[in-house]
Amino acid sequence: MIPTALSIAGSDPSGGAGIQADLKAFSARGVYGMAAITALTAQNTTGVAAVHALPPDFVASQIAEVLVDIRVGAVKVGMIANSDIARAVAGALEELPAPIVVDPVMVAKGGAALLEDSAVEAVRERLLPRAGLVTPNLPEAARLLDAPLATSRDQIQVQATALLSLGPRAVLIKGGHLEGGESPDLLVHDDDAIWIEGARVATTNTHGTGCSLSSAIAAELARRRPLPDAVRNAKRWLEGALAAADSLGVGHGHGPVHHFHALWPVPDDRPETHKGDAT
Repeated sequence: MIPTALSIAGSDPSGGAGIQADLKAFSARGVYGMAAITALTAQNTTGVAAVHALPPDFVASQIAEVLVDIRVGAVKVGMIANSDIARAVAGALEELPAPIVVDPVMVAKGGAALLEDSAVEAVRERLLPRAGLVTPNLPEAARLLDAPLATSRDQIQVQATALLSLGPRAVLIKGGHLEGGESPDLLVHDDDAIWIEGARVATTNTHGTGCSLSSAIAAELARRRPLPDAVRNAKRWLEGALAAADSLGVGHGHGPVHHFHALWPVPDDRPETHKGDAT
């Protein structure tokens, strides 16, 4: 049977982040994707214009209808929007044995808030204890802990340990906001701390980076990869998606990463040369 994964997140009509990015990441990693939508957004690559959160009971119903019918190998939880939806999602996943990856989406690439201030506590108290893995970036980790932004590897390790004490079985803090040419991530689990190194990719087309990484990790877990391997495989795939992002040419702002860089050739806009044409 094909591996399966469920995304619980907001919708991005421009296709670069949220549910749309999650489904692309699942597909790119060879996993059948499903989705329960928490919120509708009006956005494109230049920013978010509006957010419409769905009724919590409807969010829970979407999840329930999938779970009653389809085997779910892993879950990725992204944009939650508010505390009522956080509680509804936590309740809907209460008995699910599959690994749950929580990406605590708080702010869009352009700066728009995607999580109400009152919902941070609900995410901390209801969703993190259900998570097999939580994947904050540096600002998200600081906000979850009510702490200053980490600016060094030592500070990242302190915050990862603090997040682990909130109940998730593992924590991955993404170091993309650190200064310098490297982009290291720290995975803490089972009394072990593993730095997963990576070079910073020179591109402004980073829309949906966090969504895509957490979804790729969920896909790897659905394929029953051990957690460190799942994170390494997903990060390696995302580095390729970022390296190929400029080839897409989508939008006028922060364009999307190239989820299918391993499947689609780089676009070639040169005129086709037919046999017999002068060269």
